[in-house]
Amino acid sequence: MRLKEEQIRGLAEKVYNDLVAENLITPRGERGAVVTGIAGVISRNFAAEQKLERDAEKLLDETLDAMGSGAAQIDRRRMLKMVKDKLAKERKIVL
Repeated sequence: MRLKEEQIRGLAEKVYNDLVAENLITPRGERGAVVTGIAGVISRNFAAEQKLERDAEKLLDETLDAMGSGAAQIDRRRMLKMVKDKLAKERKIVL
């Protein structure tokens, strides 16, 4: 998923507001700095997920190529999900 910077900023604002409203955090810094930090974390998470997606596609393509004609009967979408889940677990990424 690719979000625009203003969408990520809006999401960060929502996270901040919800956490404060539920008294789950007590911000120590300026609101803008905290929201910017949350937005940075969200952006890095999306970037890691996109890299994971590319790596899973590449790994699946290599695997299917190595299988030759036997790969024709494999459900690519299901196999891609399995590869992504495995890579996410190895890399400690929550999808």
